[in-house]
Amino acid sequence: MCDIDEGAEKKLAEDTGADFFTTDIDELLDRSEVNAAIIATDASTHVAPVRAAAERGLPMLVEKPLATGARESAELLSLIERNGSDTVIGYTQRFRRRFLVAKEKVGAGELGDVTTVVSLAFLNSLTPIGVFQAAEDPRQMTPMVISGTHTLDICMWLLAGKKPAEVYARSVAKAFVPYGTKDATMGVFTFEDGTIWNMCINWALPSLWPPTVYSLEIGIVGTDGVLTIDDTQRDLVLASDTPHTTQRPTERKSVSFLTSYPPGDIALGQLWGPMREETNSWLARIYMGIDTPHTTAAEGHENLLLTMAMDLSAANGDVVKLPITAEEIEGRG
Repeated sequence: MCDIDEGAEKKLAEDTGADFFTTDIDELLDRSEVNAAIIATDASTHVAPVRAAAERGLPMLVEKPLATGARESAELLSLIERNGSDTVIGYTQRFRRRFLVAKEKVGAGELGDVTTVVSLAFLNSLTPIGVFQAAEDPRQMTPMVISGTHTLDICMWLLAGKKPAEVYARSVAKAFVPYGTKDATMGVFTFEDGTIWNMCINWALPSLWPPTVYSLEIGIVGTDGVLTIDDTQRDLVLASDTPHTTQRPTERKSVSFLTSYPPGDIALGQLWGPMREETNSWLARIYMGIDTPHTTAAEGHENLLLTMAMDLSAANGDVVKLPITAEEIEGRG
């Protein structure tokens, strides 16, 4: 394992019984036994380790996004494809049963032709504050790029085959003005076949908001049926007179919606949940060559461009035509 924070790395190396650790990514990747890499640094520091692994053609599991900059993401995608690196992006929602079942039903045509999608994502403010504290460049840390991207990925996955033609969005900034970013962004995607999708992401909810991180609702209407997904985790509620610790060690609450931490939950000394499923599925992908639900590097890059297109539309007050390139994003931003 490798981490630039030597103190944290030594502690994690001890906890996991690591055979080798270093603060030099090249030293790690040049070892003969290394045949794949997991990139799990902060979002704003993915570029260097992803580039190093891609240059060696290693399979990768990369915590989203590839990069927080459009041009850097495009350059990394090109390098990954050029060197034949089987790279997937860590969108854990794809490994939750409710979304896998939804994917199966939509894909089987049980809704007919999908015409309308509505999605609403709420996050408490502890998430973005932590992101800003860790970010090298907080200006790129917007609600859409960092958190809305999870909703975007799952909805685009469910709508596989439909191509967005334009997006019109609006943002609001009040609570997070001191951090230089937006509280919320709402937009409407229109697809080439006329399908419309109304999407909202707000990460400025109070820190006492019961879900740990993400609360999501999705409605999908087709010509033959409707599918609703309640991913708000209101089915398992803990209330206590004594504030308790959630799955995030720095967070203490009196009321919690349990199982609402996206990576999963520690129970009986192990991690249970979508991140475990995602990792085991990735290992099966590498060693058994099976197809998996992972987001590909190309899909991850497209997700970034779509979130940035929403931010661009909100900033300029105009409809943004799609598809859009990294150069167009940076030229118009």
